[in-house]
Amino acid sequence: QVQLVESGGGLVQAGGSLRLSCAASGRTFSSYAMGWFRQAPGKEREFVAAISWSGKSTYYADSVKGRFTISRDNAKNTVYLQMNSLKPEDTAVYYCAAAYVVRAVTTDDEYDYWGQGTQVTVSS
Repeated sequence: QVQLVESGGGLVQAGGSLRLSCAASGRTFSSYAMGWFRQAPGKEREFVAAISWSGKSTYYADSVKGRFTISRDNAKNTVYLQMNSLKPEDTAVYYCAAAYVVRAVTTDDEYDYWGQGTQVTVSS
């Protein structure tokens, strides 16, 4: 079992930055690939970024490539999402997720555990 708790969301102006954190319970965090997804009101949940268990491989949605960076610290059981140059269309609830695989995965049905989400609101 893995429990995930996101933090770091909030209200920011367009062009600003936020860093989301996702703290994982359990001693096997390094065995999981991690990902970030988001869901805006009235829209389906969408992939944002993913990182392999080692941190050596990362993937990003085209909409955030060059602006967002996913990273992990296995010693702290934490995965991060640094979000720069935020846009109003980035407004959503952001979820972190864990997949019991070594590679980075981009589809939500491959993830085994999900956090409760953290709200990110970008004002124009």
